[in-house]
Amino acid sequence: MTMAPLFFISHGAPTFALEPGLLGGKLAAIGRQLPTMNAVLVVSPHWQTDEFRVMACAKPETIHDFGGFPEALYQLQYPAPGAPQYATAAAKLLAKAGYSVSLDDFRGLDHGAWVPLRHLLPAARVPVFQLSMPHTLDTAGALHLGQVLAPLRKQGVMILCSGSLTHNLYEFRQGGAQAPYAREFAQWVHHAVLAEEIGRLVDYRTLAPHAERAHPTEEHLLPLLVALGARSADEGAQIIEGGITYGVLSMDSYAWGVPAEIDMATD
Repeated sequence: MTMAPLFFISHGAPTFALEPGLLGGKLAAIGRQLPTMNAVLVVSPHWQTDEFRVMACAKPETIHDFGGFPEALYQLQYPAPGAPQYATAAAKLLAKAGYSVSLDDFRGLDHGAWVPLRHLLPAARVPVFQLSMPHTLDTAGALHLGQVLAPLRKQGVMILCSGSLTHNLYEFRQGGAQAPYAREFAQWVHHAVLAEEIGRLVDYRTLAPHAERAHPTEEHLLPLLVALGARSADEGAQIIEGGITYGVLSMDSYAWGVPAEIDMATD
């Protein structure tokens, strides 16, 4: 099997599940053309632990890990099967790299996983499992984590790193007009990703414009560094433009290793 695709997807607010906007339609079109894969590994900021844990249950539940949103969101389900075999393989890679890791037989899919997957793989037939992010993870550690996980792609496991290109919850809750800083930060990231300026991305907090405003805490951008670590040397990033929702949430996303015949700019 050829190397499975790799994504960084901005999952935005939970309402993205019901309001696909620009990004949702593009993910759906891309998903219909993806090659066959054995499983999907999701790295989501909504599962943070002291040490690495890998979801190993055969039938993960759909977790509605949010509050104060429309009731319809709490009725949504994503009944994909789990992938215990590949969860074990991921745990072995982490252990070999010197990390403390355990399997979790009870954890379900949080909204960082099932919300983007509802658009990308709506049939929920491909097995899905998740890897937690340690509370102590930083940008350099996230980059290394991606390098450790990369061999799974050769086993037909698509890696979906789910986060947000910008993520200021306080400003999201305030609503209001478009905030120019979100676009300026996203454009800086675009340039760095396309130019393969990995060192600058690791040090984005001191180099990028509005970095602390775009990410008061880092957990939603760290999945991008995981994706960058999991890419191969000959894979250039492809941008999936998602626009900006609620004035402050950039939905722009990236893909690596997607077959050339798939139109990444599709509506």
